[in-house]
Amino acid sequence: MNMTHYMSLLADNQPWNLILFMAIPVIFAETITVTEFIILFTKKLNGPLRAFNRVCSILAGLYFTGVFLYLFPTAFVPLTVNGEWHTWVDVVAVGFYLSGVLFLLPLALLDLGLIARKRSEEGRLKLHFMLISGFLVVAHIAMIFGMVNPEIINGMAGMNH
Repeated sequence: MNMTHYMSLLADNQPWNLILFMAIPVIFAETITVTEFIILFTKKLNGPLRAFNRVCSILAGLYFTGVFLYLFPTAFVPLTVNGEWHTWVDVVAVGFYLSGVLFLLPLALLDLGLIARKRSEEGRLKLHFMLISGFLVVAHIAMIFGMVNPEIINGMAGMNH
């Protein structure tokens, strides 16, 4: 089976790439989401759970920014310049994966107090929730398209004839 570059990245250098590029960011995102729900439902905007949530958000944002800074010049740019994409699904999978930085970096900046300073605590919490939700959406789109065999996309082009 032909794989997207997203799946190839995760399959290579087992189990390290899977841990570094999938498990760590997703575990952070899921931890942030679960703690966020608890904070929202209990309305306890301060305390140890919120502190843990902030630490996870900062670490996730900084970690994924590092992943982006590594993969963009070493994978995305060469694949684009050399025309090595395995159909459009490959571009979608890798592009959506890398776009996670647009959500996790601001999440870290928010919890570091570098952005949205003038918002109320509730306003910051809403922004926090939207950012982690956005990351989960793009991460799942990347996973779904990343699992598609690009050969079937080429095969589907002939179905209209």
